[in-house]
Amino acid sequence: MTRISSSAKIDRTAVVEDGAVIGEHAEIGAFCYVGANVVLGDNVKLHHHAVVEGITRLGNGCQVFPMAVIGGAPQSIRHDGSDTRLEIGANCIFREGVTVNTGSSHGGGETIVGHDNLFLANSHVGHDCRIGNHVILSNNVMIGGHATVHDRAILSGGAAIHQFVQIGRQAFIGGLAGVVNDVIPYAMVVDNPALMGGLNVVGMQRAGMSKGEVHAVRRAYQTIFSAGTVVENARALRSGPDALEGAAREIVDFILDRDSERALTTPGSRRRGSQA
Repeated sequence: MTRISSSAKIDRTAVVEDGAVIGEHAEIGAFCYVGANVVLGDNVKLHHHAVVEGITRLGNGCQVFPMAVIGGAPQSIRHDGSDTRLEIGANCIFREGVTVNTGSSHGGGETIVGHDNLFLANSHVGHDCRIGNHVILSNNVMIGGHATVHDRAILSGGAAIHQFVQIGRQAFIGGLAGVVNDVIPYAMVVDNPALMGGLNVVGMQRAGMSKGEVHAVRRAYQTIFSAGTVVENARALRSGPDALEGAAREIVDFILDRDSERALTTPGSRRRGSQA
């Protein structure tokens, strides 16, 4: 049975299927569609012609702009048609034409999006993805299925992220980059196929990291991607006499502890990724 809060505002042209749950002070604009298995949190706003369907939960304060489709079925030929889910946290903004798919039957059945994320026009999040918090997807970014994007990463316009790739915390992906390998935290990645162009120093500074912390990350970066294999260098850093802390430790842990079959995106001289 549909549950619509008395404070919700629903345009007379909108379609809200029986079974949907609409939170307090939600707004559903003209010609919107809300599916039977959708839950809209408090203060959610669907601008005109927005679609939210599937088994989808949209957190408090989210906005969905015209022609966006949130909760569409997974775009996978292996999906068997069974029910899968999409969970979205609070205060996410989905601009015009954005698509976010539910999970797939062969990938865990659930796509998860965190809070305070910004998805600009025509960006796409595929099935079974994990998107952290405070992430920005610029226009036309494409994220393939099963990918993971950690907190505060920024993906510039037209970037394409291969399925199963992991993007580390606060990484910066340049415009039109084609990312086929995992990206360490705080990295700056450019080109197609993508290569590492250094560290996202501006992002670290904006996040309030001290000069000492930034220098520690630089030293770790230089050691990890010096002569020898990346994994061996990272392992030597973690077991060395000088204790690693903060962001530098986070990079080493990402390399050594990640559960991924993808290689690592590395600096320009190794543009096809390290197989170490």
